[in-house]
Amino acid sequence: MTASRGSTGELARAVEHLEAGAWQAAHEIVQEESSELAAWLHGIVHTLEGDLDNARYWYRKVGRPFPGPAAVREEIAAARRELAG
Repeated sequence: MTASRGSTGELARAVEHLEAGAWQAAHEIVQEESSELAAWLHGIVHTLEGDLDNARYWYRKVGRPFPGPAAVREEIAAARRELAG
């Protein structure tokens, strides 16, 4: 999974927002991006929001199994690792 060139810094900011529980701020970032990582983060955003149908859509879009809300912290940590490369 890759971030598009030039967007890695923005996606890192989105992950920081997700770690802080600020899904609205993260949503503003990820909806402007067009990478697989951004789509995965979009799924995490909607999981935190509680919109699980929308979260499942974004997970399907990137071919990832949807782990559900109980795993959201693990998903955020995995996204952080993905960004770190």
